[in-house]
Amino acid sequence: MTRYYSEAEVVTLIDDLTQPRLRTFLHARIVQPVVTPEGPGFREADVARLQLLCDLSEGYQLPEDSLQLVMSLIDQLNTARGDMRALMRAVASEPDEVRIRIHHSVRQVRD
Repeated sequence: MTRYYSEAEVVTLIDDLTQPRLRTFLHARIVQPVVTPEGPGFREADVARLQLLCDLSEGYQLPEDSLQLVMSLIDQLNTARGDMRALMRAVASEPDEVRIRIHHSVRQVRD
């Protein structure tokens, strides 16, 4: 079962997160909690994302629009990594001759 954290809980869990800062992140749609009967619910991934946002805000003084850009790039990178893992699993399940042909094709494209 998925655990959801309330706004008050995430503000308590994350040292540099304040209620106004959380509102800014929510308004900018950098973090999008799920709707629960008790109100907005934050998953573990949301908590990690909020921690990263606070670290970027504090460590680099990034403004809201820069935070949106950085998080968008991180999201794209994570999607690409997931796609690459799926592709690697698919290739690994192919017969040897197919994997060898793919390997040679990749080397030709990269060179």
